[in-house]
Amino acid sequence: EHILDESKKYITFNKRKIKKINILEGRTIFNLFFEDSTRTRTSFEVAAKRLGADLINVVVKDSSINKGETLLDTMTTINSMNPDVLIVRHPEEGISKKISESVDASVINAGDGSHEHPTQALLDLFTIQQVHGSLEGCKVAIIGDIMHSRVVRSNIIGLKKLGAEVVLCGPKTLIPKFITEMGVTVSYDLEECLAWCDVAMALRIQLERQGKGTEFFPSLREYHEKFGIKAKHLEAYPQFKIMHPGPINRGVEMESLVADNERAVILDQVTNGVAVRMAILYLLSGGTRI
Repeated sequence: EHILDESKKYITFNKRKIKKINILEGRTIFNLFFEDSTRTRTSFEVAAKRLGADLINVVVKDSSINKGETLLDTMTTINSMNPDVLIVRHPEEGISKKISESVDASVINAGDGSHEHPTQALLDLFTIQQVHGSLEGCKVAIIGDIMHSRVVRSNIIGLKKLGAEVVLCGPKTLIPKFITEMGVTVSYDLEECLAWCDVAMALRIQLERQGKGTEFFPSLREYHEKFGIKAKHLEAYPQFKIMHPGPINRGVEMESLVADNERAVILDQVTNGVAVRMAILYLLSGGTRI
């Protein structure tokens, strides 16, 4: 709640003509992305620069890791440069915690494998708060590749903490066996979920984490037929808002008419992502400690 409250001031700030303040002047922030990412990396970069910090983007293909150096050796080398914040995206689950134990800087997990993506969840919470007014009692359906999504795990934690109800929906092959232990309900009926929810959050089908992908469902066409949000759903169920962490596979998770509909707040999520990450960077390296 403290982070979400802090984020509100940056929504107004980011609408100004001159979007620059030097409250983090002299702070050094490293963007360390060991997996491809455009949205998250750019969002953090914009956030850091608008706060006046010095940002260094580490190009992984040119890094010493590709010359045989271990990841933790690289981190301790960077730590010797006295950075204030390290932003880390990495395919290995739990790596951000390991790094935080070997450096003096604050470490922000920008996504670790299929484990968690905390800042994405925070911007999602912020967006739901905007469109629904409160997270308490809000009904959220998360639809899609639950198995391979780091976004869903962080969202479940945040949504449950703030009093929302969560239903997960997708093919049985993409629902983890023990996911209900996180306090959520599982449904395999898209129509049922869309009739119930206030917010429908579609997740990207992550073919790159599924191998060939065909072992989880027969085809993308069949997935869309059973679990894709369509224009007809907007007519049948007029109450829910549409979210997606991006990038969208149009014609898979949802039709283009859905993604571009006025009930979709997908671009608001991007806008809010900059504000939330500005708040996080400020709190970790310049503002009041949480």
